[in-house]
Order: sequence, then C-alpha cells, then structure tokens
Amino acid sequence: MSSGRVAPHMVMLAVLVVLSATGILEPDQALSGFSNTGLVTVVALFVVAAGIHHSGGVDLLVHHLLGNPGTTRRAQARIALPVTLLSGFLNNTPVVATMIPAVHAWSRKIGIPPSKLMIPLSYAAILGGSLTMIGTSTNLVVNGQYQQLTGSDSFSIFAITKVGLPVAVIGLVAILVFMPRWLPSRKDQQKFGSVNEFTLEVAVAHGGPLVGKSVGEAGLRELDRLYLVEIERNGSVVTAVPSEEHLRGGDRLVFAGDTQAISDLLRINGIVPSVHDDEPALSKDRAERRLVEAVLSPQSNVLGQTIRDARFRDRYGAVVLAVARGGERVPGNLGNIRLRPGDVLLLEARPAFVSRQRYNKDFLLINDLDTEPPRHDRAWLSWGILFTLVGLAALGVVSMLNAALVGAALVILTGCCSVGQAQKAIDVPVALTIASAFALGAALEQTGAASYLAEGVIGLSGDNLLLTLILVYVVVSVLTEMLTNNAAAILMVPVVLSLTRTLGVDAEPFMIAIMMAASASFATPLGYQTNMMVLGPGGYRFSDFVRVGLPMNLLVGAASIVVIVLVYGIVPL
Repeated sequence: MSSGRVAPHMVMLAVLVVLSATGILEPDQALSGFSNTGLVTVVALFVVAAGIHHSGGVDLLVHHLLGNPGTTRRAQARIALPVTLLSGFLNNTPVVATMIPAVHAWSRKIGIPPSKLMIPLSYAAILGGSLTMIGTSTNLVVNGQYQQLTGSDSFSIFAITKVGLPVAVIGLVAILVFMPRWLPSRKDQQKFGSVNEFTLEVAVAHGGPLVGKSVGEAGLRELDRLYLVEIERNGSVVTAVPSEEHLRGGDRLVFAGDTQAISDLLRINGIVPSVHDDEPALSKDRAERRLVEAVLSPQSNVLGQTIRDARFRDRYGAVVLAVARGGERVPGNLGNIRLRPGDVLLLEARPAFVSRQRYNKDFLLINDLDTEPPRHDRAWLSWGILFTLVGLAALGVVSMLNAALVGAALVILTGCCSVGQAQKAIDVPVALTIASAFALGAALEQTGAASYLAEGVIGLSGDNLLLTLILVYVVVSVLTEMLTNNAAAILMVPVVLSLTRTLGVDAEPFMIAIMMAASASFATPLGYQTNMMVLGPGGYRFSDFVRVGLPMNLLVGAASIVVIVLVYGIVPL
C-alpha cells in the first residue's frame, strides 16, 4: 500500500481474501466489516453531503462569507474558519471538492495566488474533522471497531470535541500566523475543463434573484475564464455591456468562455438555459440533467441548419447551450449559428442521452462532463436536515447510525439530490478499504498479534502511561503518512485495546489519540485525501507540503497529547 503501485482498496480486499481462504477468520468474521455501524454511517453521510452540495448549500455559504479581504491572512481566515466548522459535520472530502473551484475563482478576483489559499483550505478541513465523531470517516470507523471489539456503547457525537476543539483552535492560529509567509507565491497555471472556447447563451429567470440587479452586483463581470459579450432584450442587443446595466427577467446573456467556466455559471441561482423554441428546454426540473460535449460528424442530419431550426430538444432530447469551432467560440446569436462538421456542442441533456446517442452517426464523440446544476431552492432545506440529524444524535434521541440513515433518506426524498447523485457521492474505494480493513483488525486481535505488538509498546514505554500515549500517537501518525488514515487507525485499534487491557486503564483517551493522529496528516500530499486534491489547483510541489506540513504535524501532535493528558488526567505510572 505504501508503494502506491496498488490501490488501497485492492490491497485490503486481497488481505480479506487471504484471511478467509486460509481459515484465519471464519467467513462471517471476514465480512463483518461490511455491516459495521461505522461504515454504514460513513456511507449515509456521503449521501447527506451530496444533498448539501447538489442543492447549492455550500455555494450559499461561499457567497455570504468570502467577500473581498484586503490581505492574504484575512483571505485565509475567510476560508479556514467556515471550512473548519463545516468539516465538523460533513465529511471533509466533499467539502473541499466543492470549495476548490470556488476558491480558485475567488483567488483571481481578489488577486491572491491560489498557492496561498489551497493548503489552508485542506488543513482547515482536516482540523474540522476532529471536532465531532461524524467529522471524518476515520472517527466513525474507530468508533465502530471499538464498539465491535469491546461490546461497549459507542462514543457520543461530541465525545472527541473536548480534545478536537482546542487542538483545532491551536492549528487555525498556526495557519493564520505562519502560512502567509511560509506558503509559496506561484502564478495560477491551473486549467480546468476543456481548452475549447465556447459561445454560451443563458437567460435571466423571470422572478429570480438576479432581476433588478446590475451586471456587477450579480457577479457576472468578474467570472473566471468567462466574458459577457452581449445582452439580447426584446429584439434589441446591448453590446459592450457596462457593469451598471440592470438585468430583467427573460434577458438572454451571451458569454464566451471554456467548459468549466460554463458549468460554474450554471450553478448561479437565477441563471437558466436560454430557450430557442416555444417550449421549455427539457422540463422545469433540472435535477436529472447534465452537461455533455458532442462533436458533430460529417454525416449528421443537422449540418447546414441553424440551432433553432435543428430543434435539438425534439430530435435528441437535448438543448444546445454553447458552440465551439476550431477551438474558438463562434460569434453571433447562438440560435442563428449554422452547424458544420466538427463543431463541438455543449448540450444539457438527461442522463440517458449519453448511452442512447453514443453510437449515433450524427456524433463523432460524446463526452459526459458529469456536471449537474444545483437546486438552489433546496439549499436551506439541506442545511436544516443536517442540523436536525446532528441535534438528534447529540441529544441521544437516536444513534448516529440512525440519524445518518434518516438524513440520507430525507435529502433524496425532498429532492436535495437525486438517486443518481446519491449513488455517485458514495466513495466505493473508501468504503471497500474500510470494510476490508476490519478483517485485518479482527485477525490481529484473534491470532494474538495485537497482544504481541501491545507488549512491545509496553516494553518500550516501561508501563509509563504518558510515554505509552505518545508512542501510540507517533505510530498511528507514521502509519497514516504511508498508508491511508482509515487503514492505519483500524490496524491500531485492536493493538491499543489489548494494551489498555494489559495496563488496566480506560481505553477512551487512547481511542481519541488514534482518531487525532490518523486525521492530523499534513506533511505529505499522500497522507490525506484533501491534501492530494489541492496539490494540482494550488500548483504545489511535494516539498511544499513537507516544509509547512511537518511543523503542523509536530504542533498538532504535541497539542493533542497535552490536551488529552489534561482532559483525562493521565499521569505517568
């Protein structure tokens, strides 16, 4: 796993097969991880996070909190504080995935390189994961394995908060004090999406939130990689559009830009696809639609026709949003563009379009961009569902498992996300890694290997509880940098349980230490998924993470141990 040649979930699945086939574990023991409450809770929370993402809930947060900071430190604070809080209640991977394009566009707007902002984004999400038991999958699977191996009640949702909160505060202070100077300042070289420059035509929704706002107030002037060319209104055209121009319902806005910028534009509340015939583009419900790139073939039946006359909606069940020709935008009104062989069309279509038209002679290539516009009218509802499930779990009304399952069901039933979006949100490799790693944890316990390793740790620490705690933290931290954080944590739980039984002490502070150490992975992009996610968008090198992350590892590690000692009253034996 540490070599990186084989994916972690394949390694752990192979381990499961070996343990079961050789008889080290009975089949029900080998497969018990797949029904573990921690794993099921993780999967359910992936769906809840998808509901908040696809309803535009995170976009709502970004819109209200980012603004126009005057310095790099203030910009980092505007990212780090809300992301830390958000990651305490949502899996931090989808939080960072949603924030990356928003922060990237924002960095251009405020003139601060993304290399100053992306690592703080990842580190804040990591720190936020330690605020609650549902903040990261690692906490949940450690909780689930602890419950499975000891038969004890699971930890409450805020059991880790008394340690995680002060550590997160210390970590955030370190980010805001040192990161502005330590992080490199590199020009933005990140390119998202297609290199094709499209012409896109959209409309201002009647009665939407953009009606009456100026172009500047609506945020349409500072869009990244997207330029407002003209506005078509009641048969007349406004060119060289000034920022003071006020928008009206039904205005057709013509933009030029690339694919990713177009998908970002369609996430804005109040922007809808333009319509070129008398009927709605596909239907009023946009939740089950996506963006598709299609290249017209020389045998296409629509060649020589304008987009309006081709009636894509009737013919293919898709709407043309934009056109590129020869890698450049096609000037003029979108509805009047005559189609030619090789034209690249950006379509909004239902999911079935891709499978249905992939082998149609009218298209040379079809590329599903997998971007579905959010349902902004469900944004507040999705947040309400999240806070309700957290409140119920915190008050002990229902278990974390049942709260997460009910929350996942509600975001689907209320339309915050579709069934398809929920299915895609579940990170299958992560789920397989966690479920399979439980088998190795059980084997360590059952064969006596965990006791053997625990005795080795006790031998090094000489029965000194403080030194034992430090050794546990260091071992998990080192393993996390080489393996995945979930695998490292699951491997150590049976070892630590055996250790605490031998010493005759409470296991809870050691379980908290495992959770903190497995999450506090700052020194390499490999140690934590969010670090890897910001590596490209921030333009970082491996050495950047080592330079700023190693001190963070040491600081957060020392803070975690000190806080655990103070909270649980641990003294050397």
